[in-house]
Amino acid sequence: MKIGSAVATPYVRALHELAKERSQTEIVGRELVAIVEALRREPAVGIFFSLPWVPAPAKRAAALEIATRLGAADLTRDFIGLVTRQGRAGLLPMITELFQELVDEDQGRVRAKVRTAVALTDADRAALQQRLGRALGGKQVVLEEAVDEHLLGGFIAEVGSYFVDGSLDGQLARLRERLARG
Repeated sequence: MKIGSAVATPYVRALHELAKERSQTEIVGRELVAIVEALRREPAVGIFFSLPWVPAPAKRAAALEIATRLGAADLTRDFIGLVTRQGRAGLLPMITELFQELVDEDQGRVRAKVRTAVALTDADRAALQQRLGRALGGKQVVLEEAVDEHLLGGFIAEVGSYFVDGSLDGQLARLRERLARG
């Protein structure tokens, strides 16, 4: 279990239930991601929320202003205000990640972190999504791609605890192991 997830989980579950009731799970998920990205772009704002001497009402007002400027729906804005008022703004990245996992589960989706030696073409991306989807019981696969210059070729995909090493590095390591065993 991730550090802080026991604290974040009740917030996530409550938000998810409210968003489902209002048919806004996808919208809230996108808005949370946008807010977390905005906070990452401005590290000083993140520091502001972590300062213990800044009063909770000031933090809440700042959080509501950020959410409003990003055009967040009432539910998202009110949630951000609540989390901030409770001194949990530091958990927003984790809350966002856990919320997205619940939305993905509802939609029959999984997120795959894929590292490749070169950027994937559209055809390669579609083929990889299909293959991973079949291996994962027909789920829709959303790729989170990153180019890793250290790979000689191929790809490495991670979906939760499921790991696929289709890299040239991995193939060479397996060949080396076979040759060593004789």
